[in-house]
Amino acid sequence: MTDQFYHANDWESSSGPIISRQFAEADIWPVGLNSESDGTGDKEVLADGDHPCVAIGPKASREQDTPVGVILSWENVNLLNLNVASGFCFKAYVANVLTYSNGSPATFDQSLAIGEPVYVDDSDSLAAGITLSRSPANDDAGANPLAGWLFYDQDDYLDAGVGGANTVADWPKVVANSLVYTLVTVMLK
Repeated sequence: MTDQFYHANDWESSSGPIISRQFAEADIWPVGLNSESDGTGDKEVLADGDHPCVAIGPKASREQDTPVGVILSWENVNLLNLNVASGFCFKAYVANVLTYSNGSPATFDQSLAIGEPVYVDDSDSLAAGITLSRSPANDDAGANPLAGWLFYDQDDYLDAGVGGANTVADWPKVVANSLVYTLVTVMLK
């Protein structure tokens, strides 16, 4: 689970909106070799079928309003198509860390709720393949770009005809008071 990005056919939690833009792999982060906050570890080397949420632009100029997108497909080894449409919903593992202290997770969100913010996080204290967390800063105190918000998966909608029974009782999702990775749907900012 945590040694690669969420990699399944049901990664899309909505059928749109989609605004596809092409980017060079060098223009997105945190993916690839030496992509963790310490500059040595690998968050994940992208593979066919990966659809992580990534930040766009120079890592050195990171801010919470840094653009983000979800990888849709590969054009070739170095060119990727990203969905940059606000409101697009996708599945990903999210770390419940809220703050870091001395490079380690310090406080944790024990009750994941609809509408809570999720950030692109390149912290080396998170497992490989985990690039989203609830923390607005990484383990080096650098700003984490806002990726979006926790949202209902289609199977969680109130209208049973959309794709599932009324499972709104699944929210908030109660998790441990320790670092855990929870598969959830995120609505892109």
